[in-house]
Amino acid sequence: MAKSATIEIDGQKFEFPIITGTENEVAIDISSLRSATKGIITLDAGYKNTGSCKSKITFLDGENGILRYRGYSIEELAEKASFLEVAYLLIFGDLPTQEQYEKFYNDIKSYSVVDDDVRKIVDAFPKSAHPMGIVSSLTSALTAFNPSSVNVNSEQEAYKAIVRIIGKFPVLVAWTFRKKHGLPLDYGDKNLGYVENVLKMMFKQPNEDYVQNDVIVDALNKLLILHADHEQNCSTSTVRITGSSHAGLFVSLSAGISALWGPLHGGANQAVLEMLEAIKEDGGDTKKYMAKAKDKDDPFRLMGFGHRVYKNFDPRARIIKKAADEVLDDLGIDDPILDIAKGLEKEALEDQYFVDRKLYPNVDFYSGIIYRALGIPTDMFTVMFALGRLPGWIAQWFEMRLNKEPIGRPRQLYVGETARPFVPIEKR
Repeated sequence: MAKSATIEIDGQKFEFPIITGTENEVAIDISSLRSATKGIITLDAGYKNTGSCKSKITFLDGENGILRYRGYSIEELAEKASFLEVAYLLIFGDLPTQEQYEKFYNDIKSYSVVDDDVRKIVDAFPKSAHPMGIVSSLTSALTAFNPSSVNVNSEQEAYKAIVRIIGKFPVLVAWTFRKKHGLPLDYGDKNLGYVENVLKMMFKQPNEDYVQNDVIVDALNKLLILHADHEQNCSTSTVRITGSSHAGLFVSLSAGISALWGPLHGGANQAVLEMLEAIKEDGGDTKKYMAKAKDKDDPFRLMGFGHRVYKNFDPRARIIKKAADEVLDDLGIDDPILDIAKGLEKEALEDQYFVDRKLYPNVDFYSGIIYRALGIPTDMFTVMFALGRLPGWIAQWFEMRLNKEPIGRPRQLYVGETARPFVPIEKR
């Protein structure tokens, strides 16, 4: 017998089906609530208790620190897979065969050239422009150079749109970085792997040979995989709700980039480094700031510790901590900011206050450290996050369209003025 939940309102009972997911998550299907009750809605600020869709892409269990893409553990993918393998998995549902992978990458490379007129758009931005604003604008601008909408029911058209944006997006990221540094714009090298090419496009100096560092390549590959998808977060939900109006893929991705920009979402790793800078300016006393973080009356908040979803250790943080240690060891960087970060990490992992509350360093803490070590400026951190999240957004957009989900239209509880007559301006 199917399970159901009963809601009683003014003595009248309404039954709603209970649905169980493949990982035994339970949901009450209230999609008929408003019609059955003649207008009653639920109120759930921030949608913390509301499932907006059914999805086969990512499973997240915050209580037990589990993250899986299409059934594969994040630990195994970060250790054994390349970023493009993970991108293929998220978008198409399975890990690629060797033949599928080679075709996927070759097709991505064939679409990696960005129309030269996009350079003019890049040049139009002042150096003071925030990189996230530039990338969001450039992603939306791609629509002008690829005006046809994507027929999601055509595998050929859908595939072409996917490889086109995955090919072009790293160029937009690199151009944004180089614009900030006054460097000539570069299209990269088709002979390199995807992650290797990203690094070369960003860091190659015009007057010297570029030398690849395998430790850095491996760290960035892991970072991109760890950020590739994270269930129905703010930016992913934005991509899906934008696409639900049948807006195009590129503009939906641009909307997701804008949502990611906020300091409570993708901008968290930037906030970590800004906090570390502030601690340095105040003398670099980590014990002082750990005490401030524990003081309930102190407005200071320790950025990069704990997570709104993970109630235990962020599984991504375990992976990237090792990569961060390897990068810092390999580069041998003498940086007081990174020393402060390591000091905070050590104290938090040993301080009973933080241990009891499971306020461990999260992925934003370690990713900021790595990007800082690589010489990536703070305001580019979220752009790098967007590069990693791109395949997840694409997968979510196509899933939403293929499932024929209705246009997103949340309700509201009106608490404003009731009906009142208009008063002419001379009598107000």
